[in-house]
Amino acid sequence: MLEFKTMETLNPNTEILEAIKNYTYKVKKGTVKHLLHTNLQVIEPTEYQITYPATLTILEYKVNEISNKPFYIKEHNQKYNLKEIIQILKKIKI
Repeated sequence: MLEFKTMETLNPNTEILEAIKNYTYKVKKGTVKHLLHTNLQVIEPTEYQITYPATLTILEYKVNEISNKPFYIKEHNQKYNLKEIIQILKKIKI
């Protein structure tokens, strides 16, 4: 059986929370887990589920310095950086 140890809990991004404060949403905190007896890590992203005025699921991954686009929108099937995410959220009308 696989055994995991939680190494870190990823908190939601305050800038995104500020941008979606007038929307109906749910946030699921992400985690970084270590698979015991191996050198593997599993990253579960922080998930922002916006249900009103539009349906949007934003995943925020913990990334290294090489990647500058830690956000992924399921509905668009594309990666974004923080500035692009804020612009998309501003375009959603209430």
